[in-house]
Amino acid sequence: MRGIPSLITDIRKKVFTEVAKMAYAGGDYTKAEDLPYAIVPGDRPLHRESVFLERAIAGERVRLAMGLSIRSVQTRTLMTEGMDAAAGAEQYYEPPLINIIPYACHACPTNQYKVSNYCQNCLAASCQKVCPKDAISFRNNRSYIDLDKCIRCGKCATACPYNAIVHLERPCQAACGMDAISSDEHGRAVIDQDKCVACGQCLVSCPFGAVVDKGQIFQVIQSILKGDKVIAVVAPAFIGQFGKHSTPGKFIAAMKKLGFARIVEVAVGADICTIEEARDFMERVPSEQDYMATSCCPAWQSMIYKLFPGETKNISMTLTPMVFTARLMKKKYPGCKVVFVGPCAAKKLEAMREDIRSDVDFVLTFEELQGMFEAKEIDFETIEPMDDLNEGSAAGRGFAVAGGVAKAVEDMVHQLDPDREIKTARAEGLRDCRKLMAMAKAGKYEGYLLEGMACPGGCVAGAGTLLPVNLATNVVGRYQSETDRVSPTDSAYRDTGKILD
Repeated sequence: MRGIPSLITDIRKKVFTEVAKMAYAGGDYTKAEDLPYAIVPGDRPLHRESVFLERAIAGERVRLAMGLSIRSVQTRTLMTEGMDAAAGAEQYYEPPLINIIPYACHACPTNQYKVSNYCQNCLAASCQKVCPKDAISFRNNRSYIDLDKCIRCGKCATACPYNAIVHLERPCQAACGMDAISSDEHGRAVIDQDKCVACGQCLVSCPFGAVVDKGQIFQVIQSILKGDKVIAVVAPAFIGQFGKHSTPGKFIAAMKKLGFARIVEVAVGADICTIEEARDFMERVPSEQDYMATSCCPAWQSMIYKLFPGETKNISMTLTPMVFTARLMKKKYPGCKVVFVGPCAAKKLEAMREDIRSDVDFVLTFEELQGMFEAKEIDFETIEPMDDLNEGSAAGRGFAVAGGVAKAVEDMVHQLDPDREIKTARAEGLRDCRKLMAMAKAGKYEGYLLEGMACPGGCVAGAGTLLPVNLATNVVGRYQSETDRVSPTDSAYRDTGKILD
């Protein structure tokens, strides 16, 4: 679904745009009560059974975009309930970060095998023959599955020569690599927050747009309007996200129009991270630890902490590129506010950690930033470009794509010690990350560097991206080739890692 324009993406963009417009207008935030009518105009529903339901859902989306929680349907409360607190520039999210709007959920079927109209009532009856629980019979000249007997083994679907038996899964549940999604008493999806690592894959997989994360658009704009020096540190996956005309120079010009004082690429922090992780690997593996897991993906880290607590000692202690870049800005510009702009929902949780809060003040996804561009009516085709982004290396920019972190560290180890052998293994998607860690725990990866990415494809597949993953990967590849800084050691900040640690 990612990268495919749809009614869901249109609604999300409208929500972010209207919240940004309200914030830039300043003054009375109680105007938020009117936003559902701007998001869902007219008197006829577009996709639900009533326009009133659509507006109720839009109202909750507005609240979530401002970092507030979903209201209970059991009590009467204003849509602006709690917005006096959210209006402050220093407001953090009220947990949980990833939410399901109950009355937007379609209560999709979960893990069922059903017979479609393609059934030919064939003489072989292979589906019936292979069923180990006698769950299949024939009714009205077609195969029928008794779901009370079915054990979901899938043998019938495999045996059917017409592919007439389909496997139905709830999309959000299938996308969750942590098995954190189940059903409530009404069959609607619910998230076990103790298991959730906020990767956001459920968010981009729900075809009804019922899964929504919280945002800080309003708070970022409040900080800008207050006169803070707000610096945007931008993940390398930004390239191409805002259309074919959004060159780095035009992107900087657009960001300045939004009110950002300075724009810095997080590839700078990735370069520092590469050098530090390479040094850590050389010093600690295998003398102090059996292997090293990279530290860059917060959802990957959270997965290890939740499911493999005994292996956390093997995670690199190096700070993430986001934090390195933020600390660099705080050091250079005391008193500034730092906004991380990237593709990742999990970065929002990382920024809330007690040891990170003083470094990263806000987090915006590309999708949320697009709403800000829309609010200010910025046209990338006509805007005049400004300074380019040229401080990050090709290796640092490659962090945006799966395999990029491991390759950068591997190359750096070889650069620092040409005779040093380094073996790497990596996984994309949390289910495969879990398999990788299970093997590491079993001793299968002694001496290895392990890279885990919660999103299949890497950061370019994050929940806050706008492009199809394959296209985004290709664009990042071209972006890497445009810099004359090949190695992290070409960076002007190559020796600042320990200072910022």
